[in-house]
Amino acid sequence: MVLITLVIGAIAFFIAFMFTFKPASRIAALLISGIVLIGSIVLMVANYSNHFGMEKKTVTTSTEIYSASNSDTMPMMLYKKVGTSGKNNVYVYNLKSTQKTPNHTKADEYTSNKVKTTSDGTTATMQTKTTRWVWKSDFYKNLYMWSGMNNTIVKRVNTFTLPKTWVTLSTTQSAALKKEMASMTTEQQAASKTAGTQYVTQAVTAAMAKNPTMSTTEQGQIAKQAQAEYYSQVLKQAIASIK
Repeated sequence: MVLITLVIGAIAFFIAFMFTFKPASRIAALLISGIVLIGSIVLMVANYSNHFGMEKKTVTTSTEIYSASNSDTMPMMLYKKVGTSGKNNVYVYNLKSTQKTPNHTKADEYTSNKVKTTSDGTTATMQTKTTRWVWKSDFYKNLYMWSGMNNTIVKRVNTFTLPKTWVTLSTTQSAALKKEMASMTTEQQAASKTAGTQYVTQAVTAAMAKNPTMSTTEQGQIAKQAQAEYYSQVLKQAIASIK
């Protein structure tokens, strides 16, 4: 509506200035149209510069994410370095257990990312808090119709909560890690596989010693967790060697 009053005020002021000749009528017309014109301009400037008539609204969403490696035994979070502070790094993840093209966070001035590790559970999550400017009421919504200011983003904060078995590494480290793993000899691969099997067996044996009545399903869960822990240790050691 303020855009309409701005146009009307400008046209009325022009007509009053050019085509009104009686002094009293001219002054009144210029005064009224000038107030409408200047008032509209003030309201527009207040909205664009100070978000007059608006308030901040934050929406929080949370979703489960999966390893960017498409592997349950080698869960990892990848990131691409952007800048020097690390706040604007682009993080790569999957929204499905396997997918060809991974998802990634936005690389813009509004987005920042945090990564936390938890010892509770085996599920990785991404919580996104998005803050935007919205109209305080329908009055301001109608007043600033067509302004394009509604839902203007203020900030977006992504918080990744990862199980302790996950590994976070840069895309550069990931490329170096793939190269190093590809150079492993058959004997080294066999030795790593044997060590992993022993680690899982020991974990299941220890768990059954504490709970002899453990079901097959529970044993499988213990084995899967132990396998993830083993490969996490292997990955972290490998990453430390290429830093």
